[in-house]
Parts: sequence; C-alpha cells; structure tokens
Amino acid sequence: MAAITAALVKDLREKTGAGMMDCKTALSESNGDMEAAVDWLRAKGLSKAAKKADRVAAEGLIGVASDAKSGALVEVNSETDFVARNPEFQKVVAEVGKLALKAGGDVEKLAAAIYPGKTASVTDHLKELVATIGENISLRRTAALSVNDGVVATYVHNQAAPGLGKIGVLVALESTGNAEKLAEIGRQIAMHVAATNPLALKDEEVDPEVVERERAIFTEQARESGKPEKVIAQMIEGRIRKFYQEVVLLKQAFVINPDLTVEKAVKEAEKEAGAPITVAGFVRFELGEGIVTEKGDFAAEVAAAAANQ
Repeated sequence: MAAITAALVKDLREKTGAGMMDCKTALSESNGDMEAAVDWLRAKGLSKAAKKADRVAAEGLIGVASDAKSGALVEVNSETDFVARNPEFQKVVAEVGKLALKAGGDVEKLAAAIYPGKTASVTDHLKELVATIGENISLRRTAALSVNDGVVATYVHNQAAPGLGKIGVLVALESTGNAEKLAEIGRQIAMHVAATNPLALKDEEVDPEVVERERAIFTEQARESGKPEKVIAQMIEGRIRKFYQEVVLLKQAFVINPDLTVEKAVKEAEKEAGAPITVAGFVRFELGEGIVTEKGDFAAEVAAAAANQ
C-alpha cells in the first residue's frame, strides 16, 4: 500500500474541501491514488468539487483579440498580481494577443513571432521584460477560432484593461444573418461560457473517460440506495442525462434567460438575425487554471493532527 503522507492529505483537502480525516480515509481506501480518492469522496457525498479539482493560483493576464471573423486568446503569466497591473506588462499582453490572431492557436508559432517594433521574438522580448520588471514572465498558451460566414464573439471577465482580464472567452457563430444581431447573441453566449465553464459544445464531444468516471460514481451512489438493479439502472441513466445538461453548452440553461437552454436561445436569435445560426465552437481561458501553488505550511498541521489520532 502506498504511503499516505501529510502532503497527500493536504493536496486532497485543498482539491475537495473535505475534512482532514475523510481525506486520509479516502486515500487509504484508494491506495494513495489522488483521482480515485477524489472519486471516493464524491461517491460518499463528502466532496462538492465535482468538475474542478485544481485551485487557480497563477497571476498574469488573459489577452483577447479579434477581427470580423476570427478571434484569439493568450495567457501570459507573472508571479504577482502587482505585475499584472503594470501598464507595460498590459501593453505586452495586448500586443501578443494581436499576434495570436495570425498564429492560429499555435503557441510555438506565436512564441517565435517577431514582437512589433523589435527584432526579437515574443519569447525573447518576454525575457527582456523579466530583466526590466524583475519577475518571471512566461507565455503559457494560446487558442483561436475563425468562421467563413458569421462572427467570433469575445468576452473578458474581471477586465483590467480593454481586452485583458482574468477570464477570456471566444464563441464562433456560423451564419449569413445580420452581423450586429450575431454579435449580440454571440457576446451573451460568451458571457454564459465565462460563468458556467462548460466541458463541451455537444454530448458527443465530452471526453468519454470523464463520462465513464461520472457513471462509476453515480453507480456507486445509486447502489447504496439498496434499490433493485432495474431501478438503479434508471437512476444512473437519469443522472448521466442531468450531467450532460450541466456540462454541455447547448444543453445548459442560458444564464441570460434560464427558461431557455442555450440551444433554444440560439433558435430564438435566428428570428432577429434573419438566418440559421450554428454555434461552431467556443474557447474559455481562466487565468492560472490547472496551476497549483503552495500556501502556508498546512502539511505540518496535518502531520501533527494525524500523529495524534
């Protein structure tokens, strides 16, 4: 059996919000496997961290740039929020965002692009900025969307400056309809995506491993009810349908009008746009998602508490 260290208990508690001893038990039951321990806690109803396991902990800015039929996102990280408020840093992220439109979502191509007014690449210019600002700065990722007909709408949440913030969203709408109306519904959907963080556009685009993981959790929860297998099977399928409604963009209740799903809201918008509308894709960047930093010496606290059990 894998050693259940204080650090493991600490990480699991931060990921799930569950109690210390529950986390220790979950790790013991899961032989030290972190993902299995998260699932164990969820199955027992001890964790509310359903779809987000990692704390957002990096600083910097998300940059958003767009033209009529394309849009791009970039994430440039810094060590502190103080630097993210620096006008020079903000100018750099905005310029990198513009370059990202040409890079088409290729981070290596973007990193190698020549920075405006310089002979240095984006990567080399960021290194120069490190020397000027005195703090590590890095280009982490980029993404882009484009359409043949229609619009790529954008939204920035927690905006620090135009096109710069903590969350950036692109939504691509394919349509020959009125551009102004398309931009309006596109921005509303982008705001919705910022708020709800869907996993996929359609059911079939949800990662099968994620679906099977949810099914396994739902199965264990349903079997604890003690009901007949036929009823349990129906319970599981019902929960899977609800899961899709929670994580699939087109099936989610539209935050602008919860009486409609996003799919129905798009259908309603077609009337004003004067043509069919297809949501071709979306991208959402949240600053620092998936990056975890250590805060305090909680491991020592856990170790001391565990030793007294």
